Amino acid sequence: MTWFRWFALLSVAFSCTALAQPLSTGSGQAYPARPVRVLIPFTAGSAADIIARAMEPAMRERLGQPFVIDNRGGAGGNIATEMTAKATPDGYTVMMATIGTHAINYSLYSKPSFHPQRDFTPVGLVGESPNALVVNPKVQATSIQELIALAKSKPGGLNYGSSGAGTTVHLSAELFSVMTGIKMTHVPHKGAAEALTSLLGGQTDLMFASLSSSIPLIKAGRLRAFAVTGAKRSPSIPELPTVAEAAGLNGYEASAWFGIVGPAGMPKSAVVTLNKAALSSLEDAEVRKRLFNAAVEIRTSSPEDFARYIESEMQKWAKVVKASGARAD
Repeated sequence: MTWFRWFALLSVAFSCTALAQPLSTGSGQAYPARPVRVLIPFTAGSAADIIARAMEPAMRERLGQPFVIDNRGGAGGNIATEMTAKATPDGYTVMMATIGTHAINYSLYSKPSFHPQRDFTPVGLVGESPNALVVNPKVQATSIQELIALAKSKPGGLNYGSSGAGTTVHLSAELFSVMTGIKMTHVPHKGAAEALTSLLGGQTDLMFASLSSSIPLIKAGRLRAFAVTGAKRSPSIPELPTVAEAAGLNGYEASAWFGIVGPAGMPKSAVVTLNKAALSSLEDAEVRKRLFNAAVEIRTSSPEDFARYIESEMQKWAKVVKASGARAD
């Protein structure tokens, strides 16, 4: 074999090896070279926590490093969000962002310590979960149109429960009120379980409850369901129309969404690696099964599309928060 053929073979081998290596963050080390920590802004068992734990084994396999879940709940998700904003932007600390932490809270709190766009690097969307418009069976309405007519006939006479001011359960109802021109009375509770108990007991008339908690009650006939709040019907309960189609409210959408973000200034190589790992993980059959069982619909995006989505969601929910008068402090 001539020296020229040896040189050609070595060049090809070197090129293939280089392509197979993990991307570098610019520090000289391939990324990731150590465990990646993902902060969860709510406690164990929350939707953000369920999604992260469902993805963890697949993310660990694809990254070749542990994907360490760190629950830092409190202050409506602001504790973990502030920690992420202040973390070293090297790709080793990210968080599971939510509609609350990156769209609603900036308008809900009077002095937020971070900006959802300026202080973060979007990696990508991973999922969403709509709410369901449900009523106590004693309410004199058998359709969403009848419910709207009933609310208009007695302004403020219908009570709707929520898991707290500023939650998607609360603001789904406020968006519905703004778009239909009705007035209802908000009854906040300390959590979703307490709000559902009040609804089942007839202390409140209706609720935009999370789909995961309301489906068993709908199927048992203990609650009457009219629609889901997403942009499309949910695979978990496909017989329910969307609010937009059932009420003729074009543009109505109020789904809780989830995505991965890191601190501002993260290396592009780390963003690309994490985005690819997340997209691949969400194709895993076991991950998809776990998310389906939790009534979470997979929704993915590029980092750039996620950045634009955060901006549009901030603008949308700022208007709803203002109209509702909701404050968290």
